[in-house]
Amino acid sequence: MTGFHGDGALTSPAHEHVATAVAAGGNLPSASGPTEGVERKSSNPAGVSSHLKALRPRILIASAAAIVLVFFGAIFYLRQSGVSGSPETYLYLEVGGTLLSFCYAANALVRFRGTHDRTALILAFGFVLSGIIEAVAYFGLDNLLASGPAAMSHIPLGWMVSRTLLAVLLLAAIGVERYMPTARQPSKETAGALLVVAVAAYLTSAAFLAAPSAPVAHAQSLISRPWDLLPGALFFIAALSFYHRIATNKNPATLYDYTLLAVASLNVICHVSAAFSTRMFDGPFFLAELSKTAGYVVMLSGALLDQARLFDQVRSMAVSDSLTGLSNYRRLISVLEAELDRSRRTQRPFSIVLLDMDGLKAINDRYGHLTGSRALVRLGKILRSHSRAIDTAARYGGDEFALVLPEAGPDIANRVVSRIRERMAAEVEFPALSASAGVAAFPEDGDTPEKLLGAADRALYGMKKNRGGVQNLARIAACL
Repeated sequence: MTGFHGDGALTSPAHEHVATAVAAGGNLPSASGPTEGVERKSSNPAGVSSHLKALRPRILIASAAAIVLVFFGAIFYLRQSGVSGSPETYLYLEVGGTLLSFCYAANALVRFRGTHDRTALILAFGFVLSGIIEAVAYFGLDNLLASGPAAMSHIPLGWMVSRTLLAVLLLAAIGVERYMPTARQPSKETAGALLVVAVAAYLTSAAFLAAPSAPVAHAQSLISRPWDLLPGALFFIAALSFYHRIATNKNPATLYDYTLLAVASLNVICHVSAAFSTRMFDGPFFLAELSKTAGYVVMLSGALLDQARLFDQVRSMAVSDSLTGLSNYRRLISVLEAELDRSRRTQRPFSIVLLDMDGLKAINDRYGHLTGSRALVRLGKILRSHSRAIDTAARYGGDEFALVLPEAGPDIANRVVSRIRERMAAEVEFPALSASAGVAAFPEDGDTPEKLLGAADRALYGMKKNRGGVQNLARIAACL
């Protein structure tokens, strides 16, 4: 027999049996048969996660090995296929790389001015010197081309000096950042960076000029240009150092950190490719030039993107309160002025709420200023959680907060205040919080930020006075 419960649900004995089984905590029969008590094997997310973690190093090693094999396969293909480029293409790459290095240097100087980042300062000088040396070295290319095919096996000395100098300065920047304390004086740090650059440039140039013979490519050897392994090894050490800094740094790595790692890695590819070049303008030679220019592009792009992040961070700090993360007084006034302009156009009301935390001085005196600061943070979180996307919660000053409610009249603002106070009363964290509030609305309470804030302030202190009288009466009644 089937029937209806009071809520209109159709029932039957079979349904009642299932309901009884569920209520008793029993297992339902399987859909595939009458067997009861059969437990299905549940998946083990923790085991799968640990298994994936164990496989991750193997996957990374296999991927790295595959990339290395493809890279060397491409180098030997370019070497054997006779692919070559033109001096004009080489000119475009050199000029483009030099301009990119100058642009990065200008950006790095701006970065140092704002952040005292000595790595950026040293690299600024390094990229400028590298670009200048490579540009000057290109002027001797016409004489080299006029000397005949045999001259194509000579390695340009400017290439070796500029590339080795940049690698040395990368390592110098890492050493300065790690072992030299920050002076916080731009003049001294600039002088120190110039000294490091000057010493590195002198030692690098002197080492190559004092060499008994100019570097030459040996077409018969597997590694035609072993001289390029020196800057390649230096860039490889720099890449390992940047990777170690990213892996061991307590703070999250920035885009600039990853950019430095990528640039060092691209220069390793550049010099490994150049080591297999048998003559100028062949395939491995242009692969090296492309890798070098790509390093300049990555360096400038990463620096610009990180600069945008820093500017956005500074802008956010300029309009937010450092303790609570809410908007500060400057941002509050700006929002009020914008809301007044909008409300005058649309003829719609808006309200502002001022809140004053009760007893903050007593909390500071009894529990300490850290607990008092924590109380302010707690109130800030409550205001943020009870604000719409179009609302603006701000710290007005000290223990006072403000809440701008667009398109909300006094009634809605009072309901918001009630919800905020209820949420404060429901908090389990000690000490308990409470706040007094005052509401002002446009246009009846004022048509300027000063008038609205003044009206809300008077309402706030009127409420505090009334609450103080009630509390005094309660104390008198308790004494009687």
